[in-house]
Amino acid sequence: MDGGEADDGPRRPGIDAETIRRIEQATGRLATQSVARMDDELPWFRELPSDQRSWVTLVAQAGLQSYVDWLRSPDDVLRLTGEVFATAPQAMARSVTLQHTVELVRTAIAVAEDNLPTLAGPGEQSLVREELLRFSREIAFAAARVYASAAEDRGSWDRRLEALVMDALVSGSVVGDPLPSQLAALGWHDAGPIAAIVGTAPEGSPDHALATVHSRTRRLGFDAMAGVHGDRLVVVVGGASDPIEVATALLPAFGDGPVVVGPPAKDLTAATMVTQAALSGQRAVQAWPGAPRPVSADDLLPERALAGDADARAQLVENVYVPLVQAGDVLVDTLAAFLDAGGALEATARALFVHANTVRYRLRRVAEVCGEVPTDARGALTLRIALVLGRLETLT
Repeated sequence: MDGGEADDGPRRPGIDAETIRRIEQATGRLATQSVARMDDELPWFRELPSDQRSWVTLVAQAGLQSYVDWLRSPDDVLRLTGEVFATAPQAMARSVTLQHTVELVRTAIAVAEDNLPTLAGPGEQSLVREELLRFSREIAFAAARVYASAAEDRGSWDRRLEALVMDALVSGSVVGDPLPSQLAALGWHDAGPIAAIVGTAPEGSPDHALATVHSRTRRLGFDAMAGVHGDRLVVVVGGASDPIEVATALLPAFGDGPVVVGPPAKDLTAATMVTQAALSGQRAVQAWPGAPRPVSADDLLPERALAGDADARAQLVENVYVPLVQAGDVLVDTLAAFLDAGGALEATARALFVHANTVRYRLRRVAEVCGEVPTDARGALTLRIALVLGRLETLT
């Protein structure tokens, strides 16, 4: 071979410039063969949209050209950037997994191994194959770096979107139609029942608190969003058919103090409502020192109403006072007399001129009608406040 006809530039020791030129001229053909073999051997590749298949072709050709550049480099330090993958948009890292990319690289390398020896000069076949092996290792590292970077970018974007959605829920903004699409972008599946849980944020970094929440909810099999707002940790969970059970499992993620759970919600349309209820309960729970942990926001309706929560007041009137009134004056009068008598059956019976058993029967009816038990301390408190609020509303 006439050395004067070859490229006298730098190259890997032992590999002739003419060999490198022949390999470079064959890169387009080898890329086409690689994609054809991928189509034959990789069923998932055949299902890719045409634009993504074209990306793979470009990456394969860029990889082969990068191998040519590799052969021309006399540097003994093996290094390769992600430039091979720069021909495809970053979206490819989301639609083609790292495992699939490894399969693509392996296929392209196999095609190169089959063809490169025929392009090498005498005595260069083993050197070309050895350099291909070393190059393929660096390509694998480059692919890993690309996917790590894409995952990092995706993680930052997810955190920003999660913070945006949580801010809207906490502020009570009407999220509306965008919420389902926003949650889909965060990787939520069919959300199903929604639960909102609010408690004290643990000491330390907010990022650590959020990571703990996501780790625990993943193990439980739930989708979740979380945010630290001041000293509060707010968590919204999808797929929670029993919010109290989910909150109990998440208690270690919260700091000391009460943990309040919003009422059950059937779907995303009520996400703002249940989050606001949980926040209202968290503000009012201090008025009930003996509250269980976690406690339902509905169990805190009396405290929430006294704290000025208009929704809690409306709920007490609608769910407690109105059913009692509709059931007849006799139940309302008996309940009022019982509460005024400090919960004494005999005193109530004397005030109403009835037998004590009649009072007992009517009080059982009160519990059946509105779900609150007059002889229970919490039930009596709820009923007392509901009566006051209902009477006030009839005056307006």
